[in-house]
Amino acid sequence: MTRLLPLLLLLVSGLVAAVPAKAADPCPRLRHQKGDPEVATRIAAWACEASQNWYAPFIDLDGKVNGVRTYEAEATPLANSVQAWQQVAIYWNDSNLLSSAYGRAGASSCAYANASRTPSASCRAFVIDTPWSAAFVSWVMLRAGVPGFKGSSSHVNYVRDAYRSPADSAYRIHDPQAARPEPGDLLCYVRVPSRIFGYAALAGLLSSPDGEGLGMHCDIVVGTVPGNRAYLVGGNVAQAVTLRMLRLAPNGYFASLPMRSASDAPCTPDSPEGCNSNRQDWSALLKLRPEAELARLPQPYVPPASQVLPPTPAPAQCCVNCVVGSGIPRCPAGTVPPRSSPDPGKRLPLQAPPAAAPPQCCVNCVVGSEVPRCPAPGTTPSSP
Repeated sequence: MTRLLPLLLLLVSGLVAAVPAKAADPCPRLRHQKGDPEVATRIAAWACEASQNWYAPFIDLDGKVNGVRTYEAEATPLANSVQAWQQVAIYWNDSNLLSSAYGRAGASSCAYANASRTPSASCRAFVIDTPWSAAFVSWVMLRAGVPGFKGSSSHVNYVRDAYRSPADSAYRIHDPQAARPEPGDLLCYVRVPSRIFGYAALAGLLSSPDGEGLGMHCDIVVGTVPGNRAYLVGGNVAQAVTLRMLRLAPNGYFASLPMRSASDAPCTPDSPEGCNSNRQDWSALLKLRPEAELARLPQPYVPPASQVLPPTPAPAQCCVNCVVGSGIPRCPAGTVPPRSSPDPGKRLPLQAPPAAAPPQCCVNCVVGSEVPRCPAPGTTPSSP
């Protein structure tokens, strides 16, 4: 029995290790920690707040997009009561990056988006036509007060900063296949359909002038469950702020990170196996530097967040010939619905009865005037 005990303990420990760790979306909890003293937690919290405001759309472990309710240029309010197009304009404004895009049509009109209740056609066109994922990442980093982070409307700029100037950057660049993701990190891929990229190919471009303007996208790591999955949040993903899930090995590294290859099946109705939004040219993991190192970097100035005008309240409504069970209150005595209403039972705004025009008359009347003469001496004409 004594000899069997170590074997039993080894067997039990192996069974425990084989059970996947439980995973749950960290954003409902994290969104309330935007004032946390740790930089990594603040980054994840601001990203999660945005994801929750967009009603938490997500990409599952198999790369399928789910739950998108509102798209980038719609006038539909998000969960924070801000219209979708306005919220994207706020990412540009509050990251101080809108002026860098003034060469694009409609950009300047987005500068006033938060002060208008009326959707701006030109700003909405700018939101549709201009990639805003880097502006979103820069907005998160500024709101989280990340020292040493230089915002940009192009992801490659802060990826290059981490590669060329690691002593001055908030991040250190790593091969995503050989590093463990943690909250606050950035996972990035290259967007060049004509060429397959990995870490080595990206590093070669970053060390030369050829990398200027390289199309990239970065997601923010907001949570990890080793042996299960990582949670990441990205802007302008499925035209929203979207949560992405990627598989993790028990040691916390990415497990079979879905990489694009030349032999991939096309995404068509005849080959749905080729449809995977997680299959990308994952080329860089930017790891956030430790707190002690971040403290030695320049501290950013965090301006106040934009305040959007509240929506105009809907007018009170009532009915005269009410339908039982409609839930519409009856108009109080002395008020009437508009005469133009074709349906007296529908919702109508309260209206006071029109005031009668005051009578008018004249004393020294002009011949031919239609104003009647005052009826008796001493009568004075009323005000028109």
